[in-house]
Amino acid sequence: MAEIVAGSSDPSKVRPPPVVSSSEYVRNWRFVAICAVLLLINAFSQIDRILPFILAEKIKADLSLSDTQMGLLTGLAFAVCYALLSLPLARAADRGSPRLVLVSCILIWSVMTALGGVAASFMFLALTRFGVAFGEAGAVPAGHALIARKIEPERRGLAIGLFAMGIPLGTMAGFAAGGAIADILGWRVVLMGAGAIGILIGLLTLLVAGPTPRLQIAATRNEPFLKTSLNLLSSPAFRWLFIGTIFLGFAGAPFYAFSVPFLIRTYDFTATEVGVFFGLLQGLMGIVGTLGGGRWFDHTVHSGSGRVLGPPAILLLMASITTTAALFAPVGWMSIALFVPSMLSFSFMLPWGFGAAHLVAGPGRQAQASSLVMIGSGLVGPALGPLFVGMVSDAASTADIPNGLALGLLIVPLASVLSGIALLVANHRVGAFLRLR
Repeated sequence: MAEIVAGSSDPSKVRPPPVVSSSEYVRNWRFVAICAVLLLINAFSQIDRILPFILAEKIKADLSLSDTQMGLLTGLAFAVCYALLSLPLARAADRGSPRLVLVSCILIWSVMTALGGVAASFMFLALTRFGVAFGEAGAVPAGHALIARKIEPERRGLAIGLFAMGIPLGTMAGFAAGGAIADILGWRVVLMGAGAIGILIGLLTLLVAGPTPRLQIAATRNEPFLKTSLNLLSSPAFRWLFIGTIFLGFAGAPFYAFSVPFLIRTYDFTATEVGVFFGLLQGLMGIVGTLGGGRWFDHTVHSGSGRVLGPPAILLLMASITTTAALFAPVGWMSIALFVPSMLSFSFMLPWGFGAAHLVAGPGRQAQASSLVMIGSGLVGPALGPLFVGMVSDAASTADIPNGLALGLLIVPLASVLSGIALLVANHRVGAFLRLR
């Protein structure tokens, strides 16, 4: 099908999509192998990203850090690198070899994770987190570009869902194993071990992915990545999706950065207890959300309605209510249970958000679209959200106000509501955009 330039309904601006020969698509055991490796990559990417969350209390005590510093460490370090590097790395994946971009990113973030284990100061640890963010900024866009080049369209939804499933599996493993190992061997061993395993995964990816076919169109490859980004953002459909992901970042980043410290401080859980119960629930909800959401998204697309963002929007609105209740629950088990809808909503959004972005962007710009979605959810919200929660918590402690973390975490349900509203608008806009194609 010919493709209309994002942001335009003018048929004169139709151009043919880039094509990869069907003989280049992987099948049978190679399809399984690539999907398995992609799942493993995303799982360890998530593990390396969330380890400072489950290790926060131990790192804070060992390095004498404040909640504000922890907010900066878990938010700003990632956000800055996502802003600076995600788009050019995505462009390199779109126009060159997604495999080489992906492997390079894995090796960079794994080495920097391991170096975090020898940090003796806030500044050194922050620099290693910048390095982790450097690598992870290109992982998802390059992975999506690899899927677009090597997997036939009929099975890309399944491949994206399996790739996204690495996030809940990584979260589950990171919270459960990270907390337990840290209680026994210390937080430094956890970071160094995770980095070493990541290096092995990078080498495995190089072998399994194999050579990547190039796109058969020069125009898209030669278009500057900033121009491509502006064209996408000029589309009302993509712009409202982007706004929704910005608010989603304000909900998700503080939730993952401070839910564990909140449960430990408020209900006297140990790191192991929170890691097991919170981590297992997060993993299970993530699996249900990514696979169920991916299959539901495929069904919605094939139905031809074009309304591809309504279900995640509604779920976010529902989760805002339960999360508010969780922050003031009288007992710990009730608080964890009330956090479950938020866990589900964040993972459920992944295949819908990336899938809708790819539909609007069209072939040859999937990595770029994925990068913009990641910037929306990973820039402003993660930079300011955890920092805001940390500042509110520190201010409450100074003023002898109890449950300061709960007050700061109220940003999570508020941002969930705003994200749900923006996605409902995007739902209508994407439907109108697809009907014009």
